[in-house]
Amino acid sequence: QVQLQESGGGLVQAGGSLRLSCAASGRTPSTYAWGWFRQAPGKERELVSATHRSPHDTVYADSVKGRFTMSRDNVKNELYLQMNSLKPEDTAVYYCATGYGIVEVTIPEHYDYWGQGTQVTVSS
Repeated sequence: QVQLQESGGGLVQAGGSLRLSCAASGRTPSTYAWGWFRQAPGKERELVSATHRSPHDTVYADSVKGRFTMSRDNVKNELYLQMNSLKPEDTAVYYCATGYGIVEVTIPEHYDYWGQGTQVTVSS
């Protein structure tokens, strides 16, 4: 069983930065896919960034390209999301997720394990 715990959310002004962390406990082989998703009130959960194994395979939503960067520390078993130049429309609950055998990493329903989420609020 895998457990995920996000941290690092908060309130920030537009143009500011935040770094989200996701600590994983349990066995998470390198073959697992990893993703960051977000959900704003009244909206569906959407992809922020995801990767199968290699940083070269990382994909980003068009809305965050050039501003957000996902990275992973395999030694600490942690996932990160560096968010720069934040905008009010980035306001949402952010979730990390992982799973095995995921073919399409952009689809949240394909993931097996989820964290409880961390709130990010960007004021204008």
